[in-house]
Amino acid sequence: MTQTMDKQEETMMLDDAREVVITRVFDAPCALVYAAWTDPEQLKRWYAPNGCTIEIAKFNFRVGGELHTCIRNPKFGDCWCTGVFQEIVVPERLVYTLSFADEQGNFMEPAEMGMKADWPRETTVTVTFVEQGGKTTVTLHQTVLESLAKQTGAYPSWLEMLDRLNELVTQS
Repeated sequence: MTQTMDKQEETMMLDDAREVVITRVFDAPCALVYAAWTDPEQLKRWYAPNGCTIEIAKFNFRVGGELHTCIRNPKFGDCWCTGVFQEIVVPERLVYTLSFADEQGNFMEPAEMGMKADWPRETTVTVTFVEQGGKTTVTLHQTVLESLAKQTGAYPSWLEMLDRLNELVTQS
């Protein structure tokens, strides 16, 4: 006997298998939005969720260059990450990896950092920028299941950070 899925069950399974993809339109030119992702001084103003700050210990913005950051969260403590820039296409695309780390930049297992056991050891973040009519569409893709990112707080953190980015690029 075979079982068939109804459309709702099929949709739920697809949702559970979907990676994080967030698209936002910013009322700002692409060069301004791209610069906010690539300039450490601007990153300090938005690249952390509400109520948090970010420390940028290393930001070697070139293909193969390393980044090492710490989101300081007064409620949950510090979250150090490290990564490597994989691809840089000015002003169209950024690709970088992210892994949990300690203060010295040494790799840490996600479970050691309080993440769920199925959180990947490394994720890849791809950000694309498309300008049309003076507005910039940013699409962020992170290689982690959206359902897992929502459970851990990573997904809502991205949403808050993108809100903060919007405030930064539209205040001029």
